[in-house]
Amino acid sequence: MKRFGCVILVIALAFSVFPAQAAGVSQATMLFLKIAPGARPTGMGEAFVALADDATAVWWNPAGLGFQQKRQFTAMYARWLPQFKLSDLYYSYLAYIHDVDEWGTFGGNIIFLNLGETERRDENNNPMGTFSSFEVAVSGAYGALISDNLSMGIGLKIIYSSLSPQGAGAEKGTGSATAVAADIGLLYRATFLRGLSAGANLSNMGPKAAYIDRAQADPLPTNLKFGLAYNVIDQEYNRLTIATDINKELVVRNDDGTSDEFYEAIATAWGDGDLIRSIIWNVGMEYWYSTLVGLRVGYWNDDLGKVFPITFGVSLRYSAYRFDFSYLNAGENHPLSDTMRYSLSVNF
Repeated sequence: MKRFGCVILVIALAFSVFPAQAAGVSQATMLFLKIAPGARPTGMGEAFVALADDATAVWWNPAGLGFQQKRQFTAMYARWLPQFKLSDLYYSYLAYIHDVDEWGTFGGNIIFLNLGETERRDENNNPMGTFSSFEVAVSGAYGALISDNLSMGIGLKIIYSSLSPQGAGAEKGTGSATAVAADIGLLYRATFLRGLSAGANLSNMGPKAAYIDRAQADPLPTNLKFGLAYNVIDQEYNRLTIATDINKELVVRNDDGTSDEFYEAIATAWGDGDLIRSIIWNVGMEYWYSTLVGLRVGYWNDDLGKVFPITFGVSLRYSAYRFDFSYLNAGENHPLSDTMRYSLSVNF
């Protein structure tokens, strides 16, 4: 907490109260990488890895790009942790995908989390002005069909976290860090049961990030997501889809304070602590009337973080434009409650 003054306290409080979306029980860094983008996926309980059929697939599952023969732009905004009533704490997301004949589909996104302005004080509690904190990630992704019903995707991201302009006291370095990470995903659409799909995405694989020095480097929030989706009703004017995901963060801290490298944690994290309780599972439903109106509901269960939110969502589509809205209820006085996301998608 002392590393960067009071800004670390603010960030620690923020992430400790929404573990389902940013792994509050995690011992990783740059946890904003786990905040789910898109009002459509979040409206259905964040169960989307087996669908990934719009521009947000760059984040959810790059393999979803392989099945998309279109060009689409998506923008999303959310006032983050609204119960804190901080107007300068917000999350925004931009994504674009572009298909290329006989090559596949390329995509990219920008994630920006603004942590607001913080007053800096020295070790004697004297004011030293203010500074702004933010985190940003820029990603590129590519997905293509391996066969008629199987797609594979990869992604690469550059991450920059600026928590403080300098360390506290005699600490080395600054309160900023840069990292790189990769994602890999698969998406399968069954032929034996029409409307069934399965997806998996291993995300945020990369070397540790250091704010002060390499001896204090922390792992990125490497995460494995697996899901199923099924079109229960698939008619001309009525379509109902149910989906479920499970998430397992692959980060390991050892008793001596060190942490496993990401390629080690992919194997060792499965024997670290209570496996069942460490898994977060999501479930959601999406209903479309024709292509005009969409309705969603969802739920997720994070036993370790004691977070069990209910989500709702709605979409309105006109011509090439789709507006999505989602709302989250995590219980009275929970910092996540009343989180609202707004998205606009445009097909070209």
